[in-house]
Amino acid sequence: MNQNLPKPLADALTDEERATYEWQMWSPGFGEEGQRRLKNSTVLISRCGGLGSVVAYELAAAGVGHLVIAHGGVVKHSDLNRQLLMTHAWLGKPRIETIERRLKDLNPRLKITPIGENISDDNAAELVGLADVVVDAAPMFQERFAMNDQAVAQGKPMVECAMYDLEATITTLAPGGGPCLRCLVPEVPPAWKRRFPVFGAVSGTVGCMGAMEAVKLLSGLGEPLFGRMIRLNLREMRVRTVKTYADPACGMCGRHNPA
Repeated sequence: MNQNLPKPLADALTDEERATYEWQMWSPGFGEEGQRRLKNSTVLISRCGGLGSVVAYELAAAGVGHLVIAHGGVVKHSDLNRQLLMTHAWLGKPRIETIERRLKDLNPRLKITPIGENISDDNAAELVGLADVVVDAAPMFQERFAMNDQAVAQGKPMVECAMYDLEATITTLAPGGGPCLRCLVPEVPPAWKRRFPVFGAVSGTVGCMGAMEAVKLLSGLGEPLFGRMIRLNLREMRVRTVKTYADPACGMCGRHNPA
């Protein structure tokens, strides 16, 4: 685990912050100390679409101090069934602008670093370097691998969320122990395509879980999903937890975390 987590305490909360976050500070093991840790935290979210928009919204609502959000392109009609930070009024305009605007409407105290492009091998090192925790909400494995590789290299935990149709998975990848993404998916699945069936309620479900994992990592609350993966089948409303294991032959985490 990152030696800088849970986060050190930020300065004391303002009266407005206490009023805003009062109800979650009643949670045992969190309290005002947990809230001050969130205030002092930075989370990188890759893609702010159907899944990532819910992650970003919940983290902004929870009081995380700084979000780094990478999402390219403009708003399209096909975004609107699930990408809750996009609106009809913003069709044809950059996604990152409406993301920033709507999150600031919710939490004007929030610091946002908006990146109007998707994560790639060219920018992953810089963007991961800004964050305490990485949340992967990207649909394409090239982006996911770029984040994974830098998270491993820089010793940052990564919350790994994914969905397809009415199924979803979530796990948390810890640096220095347990698997990385390449252990679980060694290479891009040949059948994977950019377009796939999506219900917003499915991506939103796993997005909420991803946000909670980030809150737990940053504040020290509860037990993160290290070494475990939750598999959701919302078609049949089944939930299953499976163990995950590092691949000792992994060319990424095996190289950075030798036995």
